[in-house]
Amino acid sequence: MTSTPPGLLAAYDSQLRAEAEMAGARSWHRHGPLLRGVFRHGGFVSYADLDGATGPALDRLIADTVAWFRDETDVARFEWKTRGHDRPADLPDRLLAHGFEPDPPETVMVGRAELLDRPVALPDGITVRRAGEDGDLLTDVTEASRLQAEVFGDDAGPAPAELAERLASAPERTGLWLAEDADGTVVCAGRLEVVPDTEFAGLWGGGTLAAWRGRGIYRALVAARARAAQTMGAVYLHSDCTDMSRPILERSGLVPVTTTTPYLWRR
Repeated sequence: MTSTPPGLLAAYDSQLRAEAEMAGARSWHRHGPLLRGVFRHGGFVSYADLDGATGPALDRLIADTVAWFRDETDVARFEWKTRGHDRPADLPDRLLAHGFEPDPPETVMVGRAELLDRPVALPDGITVRRAGEDGDLLTDVTEASRLQAEVFGDDAGPAPAELAERLASAPERTGLWLAEDADGTVVCAGRLEVVPDTEFAGLWGGGTLAAWRGRGIYRALVAARARAAQTMGAVYLHSDCTDMSRPILERSGLVPVTTTTPYLWRR
């Protein structure tokens, strides 16, 4: 078990890429160094590395993948997820040349779950609980989705019914945590998902209403999820962070190890 940035990056690369990113796919297959999957929300390309492909060979790999998703699937879009330490360095330029468009880059954060399990004082009237406990799961998920849409925009995550179904089907490896004010309004929410067959759990969808930021609520939800992750058997936590959440997660104990930029192809 390691807590140094190089060691955390090595654990991330060895456990969270390739097959790990195909969890939940309707179908997936290998094509050279790539794994190409079809999910409910679209297509996804993963790989541990590109097996030394450069220049024309890399262009052929990209072109073959675009043709496969375009001609052999019905997805409206697919994502080729790059990392900042990947080689070759001109991969982003080659993806752009094949019609991909980048989403904003995010920082990949990793840390040991036990280091994030720390007490955080909450503002008066704020309580933290797991969705579905002392409430209806679908109602809780719907309220969390409404908050995340307000914080991140309408396309902030899976539909409430889909997410509630996923949470109900695997409570031993996934969950949603809420922070509520005295009136029962959800002011902060975030998910936890253990990655099957790895030592990792992911922190996803974390957001706080603007009026409640800077008061420790998000850190309290991180701590609650870190505590739960350990009971679920996870050693490490990881998250793809925006500039807004990175400082909070760094204070909580996560370490930046690389960056990630999704490149999207759309019909």
